[in-house]
Amino acid sequence: MTRKIGSGKLVIATHNAGKLKEISALLAPYGMDCISAGALGLPEPPETGTTFVENALIKARAASEASGLPALADDSGLSVAALDGRPGVYTADWAERQHFEGEPGRDWFMAMGKVEGMLQARGPDAPRDAWFSCVLALAWPDGEYAVYEGRVDGTITWPPRGEKGFGYDPVFIPQGGTQTFAEIDPDAKHKISHRADAFDKLVADQFGG
Repeated sequence: MTRKIGSGKLVIATHNAGKLKEISALLAPYGMDCISAGALGLPEPPETGTTFVENALIKARAASEASGLPALADDSGLSVAALDGRPGVYTADWAERQHFEGEPGRDWFMAMGKVEGMLQARGPDAPRDAWFSCVLALAWPDGEYAVYEGRVDGTITWPPRGEKGFGYDPVFIPQGGTQTFAEIDPDAKHKISHRADAFDKLVADQFGG
């Protein structure tokens, strides 16, 4: 039987404001008081895993051990069929760049362009099927954990469209839709996204439906 988290304070193991906002909104109905690892000043552990599950557990365990509180981590990414599943677990790495001040940062337009460039290099008939994966890992300070996996299928489009999402959202059209994730109202996206799929499984397990 899976351990229950109940209600109360929960550390969201992220320094990404967009991700914190999305996760907090999904957990709000269940009485969870979410605070980010960034707000607590916790360091970001090196993500040395080769799968979404491994990286999610690395982040959740580090935040839980450092804070003494239960922690929830999300590891998610875009996989493109014609690129053999890349960028996959390296989704964020493809956006890494150096700002002119010398500080590291992420350029998502550059990352989306890299995906598009590699697709175009495979010719006009290259399939544009893609999917977003999400793994949610819950960890407790005593080492216990639970993992929930979600996925949404779709296609890659170009040029990017919309300003409501983040990451690769502007080039991803979910299966059966015509708008990108960045064009869809956030509330509507929450109902169909890879993160929503994983959260449905977490909620069913942790809160009984």
